[in-house]
Amino acid sequence: MGPDFTPFMREAIALAERGRWYAAPNPTVGAVLVRDGEVAARGWHTGYGKPHAEVECLRDAASKGVDPAHCTLVVTLEPCNHHGKTPPCSHAIVEAGITRVVVGLADPNPVASGGAEYLRAHGVTVDMGVCEQECHDLVADFLTWKLTDLPYVILKLASTLDGRIATRSGHSQWISGAEARAAVHELRARIGEAGGAVLVGGTTLYTDDPQLTARVAPLPRRQPMAVVATRHVPHHDALPRIFRERPGQCVVWTDSTGAGTEAADALRTSGVCIMALPLTPSGRLDLRAGLTRLRADHGVEHVLCEGGGKLALSLLEAGLVGEFHLHMAPKIIGDAEAALLFDGRAPLHMDEALRLRMTGIERRGDDCIMILRPGKG
Repeated sequence: MGPDFTPFMREAIALAERGRWYAAPNPTVGAVLVRDGEVAARGWHTGYGKPHAEVECLRDAASKGVDPAHCTLVVTLEPCNHHGKTPPCSHAIVEAGITRVVVGLADPNPVASGGAEYLRAHGVTVDMGVCEQECHDLVADFLTWKLTDLPYVILKLASTLDGRIATRSGHSQWISGAEARAAVHELRARIGEAGGAVLVGGTTLYTDDPQLTARVAPLPRRQPMAVVATRHVPHHDALPRIFRERPGQCVVWTDSTGAGTEAADALRTSGVCIMALPLTPSGRLDLRAGLTRLRADHGVEHVLCEGGGKLALSLLEAGLVGEFHLHMAPKIIGDAEAALLFDGRAPLHMDEALRLRMTGIERRGDDCIMILRPGKG
């Protein structure tokens, strides 16, 4: 039995996370060099167009006087084998004299794949699939961009312990504490800087009149676009604040009827983008079509959906959610008429339930933020 590289792969995963948002639209990748059971050098992809994780790791080794030829390279994604903005990492590994590489996930990108094959052809031992699911989750956004025409969707909802997102009167401010709300603004700031959008449903729009901006210090250079999914286009006599304050950054998803109203024409005149979406067989707005158009027409690669519950459930049912951030507050409403976290399905057996995987948990103040992803729970 050979050495267990799981702890080293998990360190590479943690390093990769430091480059999240900055590496996009490249994948988030981390690497470590291991010698005598210890990490001797570290690297991660720090930004789009900059050296990849493997090269950064080799640079770190050089700065420390570490000879890579005496090390095993552990990397979260198969080294690239093509000339893009940077030379192929597979060639750099061979030139460094490394004789063993441990890979978390095979590169799904046909343009860049083939690194493992190249390495083996040059006498390097390559072990694949260490922490494969974790490494897959690490690049779930990249896989979405490469394999589909969709943006990557992050769903965020806040709930009490009894699964309620508002009282029966619709009051929801605030379920979460200040620390958890600050985490949402941090995430919005990342989304905005990456040219992404925040999505809400009509009920959330009319009930909360949200700003959908990142209110952090310092303010981000770019705020996220605001997208609203609603069959009822707001009239100019009662415009929510996002349409008054930044119409040029707003998109409305509605049906053909809503898109043909005087209210829609008035919003267009002010700079709002009105998208008439087709309807699904069940009569709902086709969210997949809306997401596809957001990416095609506006270059949006990240979408943060902040509710409400019906919109969130529709996205989950359609398989459009890449990750789900559930903010659970230690509060109990205890009212059967209060708004449910999710509502609208009627399964008779537990095997009909939507299933998710827990992939992370974090405490912010008194609240718990759970990170869930699609798949068998």
